[in-house]
Amino acid sequence: METETATRWLSDEEQRAWRTHLDVSKLLMHQLEKDLQPFGLTINDYEILVNLSESEESRMRMSDLAGATLQSKSRLSHQITRMENAGLVRRENCESDRRGLYAVLTDHGAQVMREVAPHHVASVRRHFIDLMPPAELTALRETLTPVAEHLREQRAG
Repeated sequence: METETATRWLSDEEQRAWRTHLDVSKLLMHQLEKDLQPFGLTINDYEILVNLSESEESRMRMSDLAGATLQSKSRLSHQITRMENAGLVRRENCESDRRGLYAVLTDHGAQVMREVAPHHVASVRRHFIDLMPPAELTALRETLTPVAEHLREQRAG
């Protein structure tokens, strides 16, 4: 059975919306990263610190942290090594699974998080939140939530 599928090209309006989204995503991540540089952190470092600081006992299994940060296990391992060398995190063996490892936030990492978080939040406000009225932020969240849910399902599947 032969099926013919035609490409559904983007309309001019869809193309503009898509490219604006790409521009904003790239430019915003670049700016947030730039604003973290004075603290010696990358946006990936900060994301790991946030995940660990919000986790029970400030620790996560490396495999769970890789999933939460959308990094490969190999890339995360290199990142954690660099963060270990900076004294921000440490690895601990998993008692229940000899192959498993935890990434654990150190006291120094927690202190860095407390110092950097207010600056990061100010950066997010300055470059994103404060540029839109509250109703537009609500609409943006409501619009993007189904996309995020769809992509999470695709990733899990």
